[in-house]
Amino acid sequence: MATVDELRKSRLKKLEAIEKAGFLTYPLRTKRTHSVSETLRDFSSLAHSKKEVVLVGRIRSLREHGGSTFLHIEDGSGRIQAYFKKDRLGEKCYKFFLDNFDIGDFVEIRGVLFKTKKGEKTIEAADYKMLAKSLLPLPEKWHGFRDVEERFRKRYLDLIFNLEVKKRFEIRSRIIKEIRDFLDKEGFLEVETPILQPVYGGARAKPFKTHLNALDMDLYLRIAPELYLKRLLVGGFEKVYEIGKCFRNEGVDRLHNPDFTMLEFYWAYADYKDLMKLTEKLFETLLKKLSGKLEIEYEGKKIRFKPPFKRIEYNQLLKKYTGINLEEINLPALKKEAKKLGVNFDETMGKAEVADEIYKKYCLPKIWEPTFLINHPLGSTPFAKKLDENPKKLARFQLLIAGWEMVNAFSELNDPIEQRKRFKEQEKLFKDGFKEAQRMDEDFLTALEYGLPPAAGFGMGIDRLAALLTDSHSLREIILFPTMRPR
Repeated sequence: MATVDELRKSRLKKLEAIEKAGFLTYPLRTKRTHSVSETLRDFSSLAHSKKEVVLVGRIRSLREHGGSTFLHIEDGSGRIQAYFKKDRLGEKCYKFFLDNFDIGDFVEIRGVLFKTKKGEKTIEAADYKMLAKSLLPLPEKWHGFRDVEERFRKRYLDLIFNLEVKKRFEIRSRIIKEIRDFLDKEGFLEVETPILQPVYGGARAKPFKTHLNALDMDLYLRIAPELYLKRLLVGGFEKVYEIGKCFRNEGVDRLHNPDFTMLEFYWAYADYKDLMKLTEKLFETLLKKLSGKLEIEYEGKKIRFKPPFKRIEYNQLLKKYTGINLEEINLPALKKEAKKLGVNFDETMGKAEVADEIYKKYCLPKIWEPTFLINHPLGSTPFAKKLDENPKKLARFQLLIAGWEMVNAFSELNDPIEQRKRFKEQEKLFKDGFKEAQRMDEDFLTALEYGLPPAAGFGMGIDRLAALLTDSHSLREIILFPTMRPR
């Protein structure tokens, strides 16, 4: 069996032969008249008219029978059979095709349509030309599940061989479109905020750092668009949203990728309870648009999305699965409990952060049906308002589904004095060694001092949502080019 290198050399010789014969191997344009899907849809009328069509695509199979050759070509819309006949093309032209064209090449075929004796829709070639010569042969067998990492590294091959993978990314694209349509109809304005930021903020994460030579200043890839979107509320917008890339210098696993797509929106004069209702409406609308029903299947289990979603308090959930009452335990005792439970944590973490590590290991995996986890402990985020009736808790919720944290949302802190105090607490955590702490942002504080109206903010990972709605186990299945360690 020939090696890949030998096959490549053979194809280079064929490329040279095509060019020597006076033909282009990578021509500028094609004269395609129909896509494959259009051809198959209108096949009866096109075949009956005997009108020539010009189809293009990649050769996916090729089999010779004496003076005839059958092949399948595939464009982005579908696959169709082509028939090359020596008597129709002429011996020289027919032989030239067999000698120089391979599976994997992109071709243009002109001809009329007919059905074979077996009823297969086919184009009979009157002429053909090369559109792009492939120098590397497509793998004879592409078993994605035997080497999953190879699928992710060579996504282009994954898409060629696995139609269900291509379909998954088409669904992802539609999810984003439907979210945009929903928010636009709700009166939200789509905006763009800086990806390069002088101060990173809006989430608990380590940033990626870079340097801008023109201004001789350090910048960070954003970990969230939050603080810039809230500046827009200060400026007078009432409803804004952004769908865009965020970057966090953290571990890579089925739930995390260093760059990911985030939806965030902010709604002036609303609170976190209003957001819970809007979240239910968003999921209800999205699922009806995608499938017409309020039920999905994820990893063999059915999940129903009929509002209202369940609600449970953070401390109540933690107590249910670990026995820990967060309101009655101090930090040293909580750390002891975490160690007993085998939970890893950074010694520089505060009480809320340690509790979060326990919750992620023992509580989150237990939640399958859509559930609002509400009223998190003070300290779990520096940007949420306290509850009026209980200042030790925050007006915050997370939407949990199938063991995923899908949404993070809260009533936004708009008191500049309280916000400065919380920034200082975060700075102390950072100086003590907790590198995911929020940094002081003086410009944001200045904006708050001009006045931020009461508002609610919402953040959701698009990749996680797409994974859930396409029954994908890992984010790598739903990110076209996930971050991978080089071979």
